[in-house]
Amino acid sequence: MDINYELYKVFYHVASTLSFSEASKQLFISQSAVSQSIKTLERKLDQVLFIRSTKKVQLTPEGEILLRHIEPAMHLIQRGESQLLDAASTGGQIRIGASDTICRYFLVPYLKKFHEAFPNAHIKVVNQTSIKCVELLESGQVDLIVVNYPNSYLSNVSSIKKIKKFHDVFIANQDFAELKGKKLSYQELSKYPILMLDKHSTTSEYLHRLFQQHQLDLVPEIELTSNDLLIDLARIGLGIAFIPNFCLSEQTCDLFAVQTEEELPERELVIAYNEQVLTSKAAKEFLSFFD
Repeated sequence: MDINYELYKVFYHVASTLSFSEASKQLFISQSAVSQSIKTLERKLDQVLFIRSTKKVQLTPEGEILLRHIEPAMHLIQRGESQLLDAASTGGQIRIGASDTICRYFLVPYLKKFHEAFPNAHIKVVNQTSIKCVELLESGQVDLIVVNYPNSYLSNVSSIKKIKKFHDVFIANQDFAELKGKKLSYQELSKYPILMLDKHSTTSEYLHRLFQQHQLDLVPEIELTSNDLLIDLARIGLGIAFIPNFCLSEQTCDLFAVQTEEELPERELVIAYNEQVLTSKAAKEFLSFFD
């Protein structure tokens, strides 16, 4: 049955106030318009909804049944409108996809800054690899992603903003002290146990590609999903870990960088988003931090 929402809206106000005049005030329409709307609704439903008298208005049993269904629906609509208005004034929600490493070593200060500027905005962070983050963006599950670049999976993303340059580094503990001061070729490096991120990461693709360019097949000793775990395993001497240099801190001062003959190519962190669907005020404000 095709009944205009406005008719139900008028019915709700009359039913909740039991007054045509009061309903007209709340709706900012004339009392005659209210009366006409109720008559139209009754005709479409083929039911009498109100008992009208000179002194008062009462709901019929059919009107009471309808009110029980219309009232929660009106409340849901009002709640939705209220949340949208709150979102417009507070910045709303921002959904960010990023790896655990990028969140911990890069994003935290920006999230802190954003929270201080927009304390009522809701921040949702989804931790996935850079490859999985692209899938989240393409499916609309996040507003933007912060990922490593180059990233072959970003080919269908409309907007990419470069925000930080970095180098990767091989690190080891004192069990490999004989390598200090030396510059190793990739051939020499391949003879040592390499600890690295698993194949579902852009970092793994990047390192495998580097070795392939030198006609070498990289066979890592250990593959993990966490750079922090790679650092921990390097610290106990299980091998030489390959990590981004922004993961280095005072806590890794017991480890040293293993030098290579060829300088490792520079990589970047980028924010990727689809400009056509980026409507959240919160997301736009967050992007402005990187201008």
